[in-house]
Amino acid sequence: MSEHSHTGASSGGSISDGPADPEHDSTAAYGLDRAYVASLTRRVVSTTGETAAVASPIGRTPLAHVPQSSPADVAEAFARARRAQASWAATSIDDRAAALLRLHDLLLDRQDELIDLVVWESGKARKDAYLEVAHLALTARYYARTAHEHLDSVRVGGMFPLLTRAEVNRVPKGVVGIISPWNYPLSMALCDGMPALLAGNAVVAKPDAQTMLTALLAAQLLDEAGFPPELWQVVAGPGPEVGGAIVAHADYVCFTGSTATGRKIAQGCADRLIGCSLELGGKNPMLVLRDADVQRAAEGATRAVFSNAGQLCVSMERLFVADQVYDRFVDAFVSRTQAMTLGASHEWSVDMGSLISQAQLDTVTAHVEDAVAKGAHVLTGGRHRPDLGPFVFEPTILEGVSADMECFGKETFGPVVSIYRFHSEDEAVDRANDGQYGLNASIWTRDAARGRAIARRIKCGTVNVNEAYGATFGSLGAPMGGMRESGMGRRQGAEGILRYTESQSVATQRLMPIAPMFGMSEETNAKVMTAALRVLNKLGRA
Repeated sequence: MSEHSHTGASSGGSISDGPADPEHDSTAAYGLDRAYVASLTRRVVSTTGETAAVASPIGRTPLAHVPQSSPADVAEAFARARRAQASWAATSIDDRAAALLRLHDLLLDRQDELIDLVVWESGKARKDAYLEVAHLALTARYYARTAHEHLDSVRVGGMFPLLTRAEVNRVPKGVVGIISPWNYPLSMALCDGMPALLAGNAVVAKPDAQTMLTALLAAQLLDEAGFPPELWQVVAGPGPEVGGAIVAHADYVCFTGSTATGRKIAQGCADRLIGCSLELGGKNPMLVLRDADVQRAAEGATRAVFSNAGQLCVSMERLFVADQVYDRFVDAFVSRTQAMTLGASHEWSVDMGSLISQAQLDTVTAHVEDAVAKGAHVLTGGRHRPDLGPFVFEPTILEGVSADMECFGKETFGPVVSIYRFHSEDEAVDRANDGQYGLNASIWTRDAARGRAIARRIKCGTVNVNEAYGATFGSLGAPMGGMRESGMGRRQGAEGILRYTESQSVATQRLMPIAPMFGMSEETNAKVMTAALRVLNKLGRA
């Protein structure tokens, strides 16, 4: 058997039987080879002797016991990262970019192993797991190919032509702390860190406890791509304890998760006067205009709402549909939703996979039950499906949702959408902008130019026209992030890498000082300077 095929999934990997906890459960069987898991978890910086059990949403299959880190372990991880960063910052941009291109190929070569592990840990559909691999490959290639564009020193206009040379350097921050979520455990484990490494930084990463193995495999691929092993440190443990320690030691923090936690991180960073980027919650709107292609919009809505069982920060939870097409759209959308195949398995045939945990299932169930109790109508779905998996919930479309219902303004983060009729586009824009969030939006129309014009009125960091989220998410040159309570800072594009650098201005003065010369008085110098400023203005100088 290849060393790269140890996951017990449809790709042909092995399943190693063994007790989940021999002392308490002699019948449980692990879903992953024990040696394979050990090869991943040994990377965690941990001296506590404590572990946390990880089980799969697929049948609650035990997967691993992950070593846990203490605040002292976090401090040690940062110390190791700082030692590695000092030499890495002196490495050429070309060498750093070459490592990213090797990572690009490794991701594609090892995609089956990566997808298997993502599905085991998250329970998502296999097709959704593949998109994580594709997104990381796109990210690696984009930043590798544009490295010089973003990081090279740039000449700017000096104070006086010929006499003053000025340039701006991009200096790495140092060690970046990255706290990543469980919903896209592979993509989010690396996509923010790759530009940080390219810019000359080291990283201390804290992946979510539910999806540590995927993040550890991603770190292993960095080693194989040629990044120095000490450059990427991994710690594990409870967010308040370990996450707080990361904020206390980092030179910059990147966080993806809830708005409540994001606020705490922002406060901690402010106390230390360090920067942070935060991608937080959303209650994303989709607008179907009167001239939309109804079938195309219905297909797009199915992906927009139910990809990754709705556990996607940019997925749609509010659909606003024009009167003129409302009935036809609802019929098409309900029909497509009912045709979806559900399950918790590694098969490509699954359209929508499982929620990740009992906690997510409880939130989704509570939102639907609350809405129904207060008068909303379930057009399809609305039920937990334990026959398909412990945390599988049917894709659900609600009509008649009102402001007194939990799912009206709060993020559900599950396969639930509320659908509303609108009479005018101004009304639709106002309703889309209602609330405190502003992450992603989607507009469907046959007139793309009009769609783009309406997009400018939507208070969201990304807006897709005739697509759900993939067009912006996959356009790596376009920055992605939230407005209002959906966050601050951006990933992707120039902003996605420049956030990890300090701008440093260096100016060299030639021949003449910026001071009185030849014994002239300050008054005379001021007159000479004034004359020079007038000449530069007439010459059109900036």
